[in-house]
Amino acid sequence: MTPPSSHNTSAGSPHDGVGRPPDPSHEPSHDPSPEPSHEPAPDPSSDRTPERAPDVVRSRFDRGVVRVAQFAAWLVFIAMAISVYEVIMRYGFGAPTSWVHETVVMLVAVSFCLGGPAALASNRHIRVKVLYDAVGPRFRLWLDRFNDLVTFGFCLGMTYAAWVMFYGASHNPLGEWQLERSGTSWNPPFPALVKGMILAAVAIMCIQALIHLIQSIKGKPAPDAPEGGAD
Repeated sequence: MTPPSSHNTSAGSPHDGVGRPPDPSHEPSHDPSPEPSHEPAPDPSSDRTPERAPDVVRSRFDRGVVRVAQFAAWLVFIAMAISVYEVIMRYGFGAPTSWVHETVVMLVAVSFCLGGPAALASNRHIRVKVLYDAVGPRFRLWLDRFNDLVTFGFCLGMTYAAWVMFYGASHNPLGEWQLERSGTSWNPPFPALVKGMILAAVAIMCIQALIHLIQSIKGKPAPDAPEGGAD
């Protein structure tokens, strides 16, 4: 009778290779370099902020208003620059100016006056479009006509009020030409100038509203507000 073997065949012997630690030479080779990707390379220009489309205007007059407003926007930069000059002169050299504060107020006021015509020209005024978006194109055209009519009436009334205000700031009680001044040590005629800009702004808006009303009566719908604009 053959005695049982003292070696456990399930564990393997050092001669048959079973149970032996794996030989690195027999392992499948793995290439450390990643496989080439078949996805298209990202476009560097896609990370850039997309340029905003130009504002849609309803008439050539509106296009001219937008151009003037773009030029007038630099008034804010000028106001900032002379404000920095005032700070340097006041706290750096102990020589405060007498004209910077009033000039800054005037420049910012003029830029705000021209903001109304610019918003109306580029269709960026604030409005509630719940009803407008819920109806069809035909009913929208009638809403455009009603909106343009109300806008024209409002601007017409504001133009009259601005004229009365400007006349009082540019004429004395005897009816003679005399510009209203600030009453300070420098005493510039900026109050009359700002009131004149208010009159010019609402008069421009009145012309714009009239042009828009004529266009809507002729059946030309108002363009949609540009993406990112106030609705």
